[in-house]
Amino acid sequence: MTRPARVIIDLDALRHNLSRVRHYAPNSKIMAIVKADAYGHGIARVAGALAHADAFGVACLEEARQLRAAGIRKRILLLEGPYTAEEMDDIRHFHLDMVVHHRFQVDLLENADSNAPVHVWLKVDSGMHRLGFAPSEVGNVRERLRQLGGVAAGIRFITHLACANEQDNAMTRQQADIFFDVTRPYQAEKSLANSAALLARREYCLDWVRPGLMLYGVSPIDGQTAAGFGLEPVMSLESALISVKHLKRGDPVGYGASWRCPEDMPVGVVAAGYGDGYPRHAKTGTPILVKGKPCVLIGNPSMDMMTVDLRACPEARIGDHVLLWGRRLPVEATALHADTVPYELLCGVHKRLEFVEHGRQN
Repeated sequence: MTRPARVIIDLDALRHNLSRVRHYAPNSKIMAIVKADAYGHGIARVAGALAHADAFGVACLEEARQLRAAGIRKRILLLEGPYTAEEMDDIRHFHLDMVVHHRFQVDLLENADSNAPVHVWLKVDSGMHRLGFAPSEVGNVRERLRQLGGVAAGIRFITHLACANEQDNAMTRQQADIFFDVTRPYQAEKSLANSAALLARREYCLDWVRPGLMLYGVSPIDGQTAAGFGLEPVMSLESALISVKHLKRGDPVGYGASWRCPEDMPVGVVAAGYGDGYPRHAKTGTPILVKGKPCVLIGNPSMDMMTVDLRACPEARIGDHVLLWGRRLPVEATALHADTVPYELLCGVHKRLEFVEHGRQN
């Protein structure tokens, strides 16, 4: 490809981040969360590099099929379980685990082939009120599942935390207490900790931990940096300058003429925009590195281009390297200036871009 906008995926950083999960949760098995195309990084690529994870978590059957097609033989959990009865055959064929969060899924299992029992993770609604059984229902649902020939022995328990990214939010402790109370009577494997809980509340690292964002080198905790946890960014979004203009004071820049030059100044045009996944609502002042020097976005990003204030890098020329996020420029900073979260930016990187892998696959 000749267009300079591209995505760099650092596989060594990915493996390093997995080692950090091992550091923080040495006694837990690791389920690497690779849903949404591994947060935009490429599901087969990421799973191949994370060969030492114990299992993978996906949102849907289509993602599980991709992993099996890529040769992944580790345990795969459907985090939302099956959506329809027709999916049950594939769940058995591909040897998938499934979350059960609603009675209609229990009904599906009643008709499952007892010669090919499915491993089930029973989801407890500990307070997020999205998926899962109310605490008062869990005992009866578990007993019903245990009676089914289509359910493998060893039903596991799982829940999800709503506010673990906010370290002082009391809801996290409340949810954990509910989960512990509900599951205490049972000798079963349990999973409570997502990335944020894994880093901030190690007592929540039970039999299984489910890291997602931290694997990709992004801090899951508000106000704390990934580097502070020893994490390294896996994705870099980069491009190059395709134009440098010297504009006059008062000259407008970009669609809507919403930004005007405060003085005579150099302005660069970068070959990247919201058509590549850069946030349309990133504000003037969003950090960008040009030739490694801190510069800022000015005006409104367009589909294929954006403009950058080059006063901090007056020597910049056409073809010079531009980093939009990645190593030395955390995606968290871009998300903050665009009033969004890093998850959205990573997942939103467009597949029209060239993806380049650095580091070796396992």
